[in-house]
Amino acid sequence: MPTTIDIFVDGDACPVKDEVYAVAARLGLAVVVVANQRLNVPTDLGVEMIVVPDGPDAADDWIAEEIRAGDIVITADIPLAARCLEVGAFALGTNGREFTRESIGGALATREIKANLRESGTATGGPRPIGARDRSRFSGELDRLAHRALRGESP
Repeated sequence: MPTTIDIFVDGDACPVKDEVYAVAARLGLAVVVVANQRLNVPTDLGVEMIVVPDGPDAADDWIAEEIRAGDIVITADIPLAARCLEVGAFALGTNGREFTRESIGGALATREIKANLRESGTATGGPRPIGARDRSRFSGELDRLAHRALRGESP
């Protein structure tokens, strides 16, 4: 069982950072926000801000190198979620859906199909706006994952 659990946030486009901070503060967990520019983070809650160099995968690479089994990553980036699952970390999408070993293959395949459609000129649309119900679901799922991690369960 890990002695400490960290929550890593792929921060550049994360719409649920405040919800992460609230759950982490309630459970006494450390939060590390990783982005390629400085973001405002609540220092009174002990949130650490890591600024990585510009680059398409710089934040993802930093997180993948630092995350440990039992930690939690918050990301909408499916390949990053897959990398984190490989080391035994939990992965939660910004939409509140957990990435699992069972679901990650399908998520990667869907991502590839959508990328091919975009390249061919087909508009696939972006993610829908996040509402209050989505934020509530995300908070509940993060709380559930954090408790699993604290009990030493595997993703």
